[in-house]
Amino acid sequence: MRKKIVAGNWKMNKSLKETKTLVKEIKKEVKHLHLDKNVRVIIAPPFVNLQKASKLLKDSKIKVAAQNMHQSESGAFTGEISAEMLKGIYIDTVILGHSERREYFGENDEILKAKVDTALKNKMKIIFCFGEVLEDRKKGDHFKVVESQIKHALFHLNSDQWKRIVLAYEPVWAIGTGETATPEQAQEMHAFIRELIAERYTSDVAEEISILYGGSVKPENAKEIFSKEDVDGGLIGGASLNSKDFVSLIKSI
Repeated sequence: MRKKIVAGNWKMNKSLKETKTLVKEIKKEVKHLHLDKNVRVIIAPPFVNLQKASKLLKDSKIKVAAQNMHQSESGAFTGEISAEMLKGIYIDTVILGHSERREYFGENDEILKAKVDTALKNKMKIIFCFGEVLEDRKKGDHFKVVESQIKHALFHLNSDQWKRIVLAYEPVWAIGTGETATPEQAQEMHAFIRELIAERYTSDVAEEISILYGGSVKPENAKEIFSKEDVDGGLIGGASLNSKDFVSLIKSI
C-alpha cells in the first residue's frame, strides 16, 4: 500500500529562531494526532537550519528533507551541498527538480538525471518534482511536457530504485498566477502519470509510487484534492510556513 505524504517545502524562509518556533509548534500538534502508520509528514527547511530541525524532531513522527543537492560528490562548486554532507547531519531525503530550480537556476533533464543518480548512489530518498507552465497547458501540451520530464530524468532507473522515489506534480500555471487547478485536473494528471509508469515498468510498480500534488494546496481545498484516487498527498509551499495550516493539511490526509 503506497504512503500518504504531506511534505512542507519552506523554500527561502524562516531564520534559525523562527525555525525552532515553527518546528516545536508542528511537533506539539502532530504528537497528539493518531496518524495512520501509512502517513508520512516531512518538512524541508533551508540548508542552514536542517541540522537544528533534525535534532528537534529526533524520535518524532516528522522527517526532515533537504530542498536540493548537487550532482557531484565533492569539488569546486562554491555554495553547493553534496549528498554526503546531508547524510552527515542525518538527512536522507531530498527534493529534486522543483519548478523554481528549473526556472531560476537552469536545472534541465540532464542535470536532474545526474542528481537523481547521485542521490540513489548515496542511498537517499527523492521527492522528484515536475510539471507544466501556463503556456504548455493552454497549448494542450501538458501531458507531453510531463511525460518528457519524467522519462528523461527517471526512466533509466530499474524497478527497485523506484522504491526510493516519490513524485510531486506541480502545475506551475496554478501557482501564483490567478489560475486555479481543479481537483479533477489534479486527478487526471496523476492517473496519467501512474499509467505512464505502468507502461514502462509494471502496474505493481506504478501502484506503489506515491504521487503528491503541488499546486497551491490550502486547508480550504486539501480534503477534496487528497480524496482523489491517484493523489497521495501534497508538496506544500506557503501553507507549510504556518503551523495551524500545515497541521490542518495533515489532518486532511
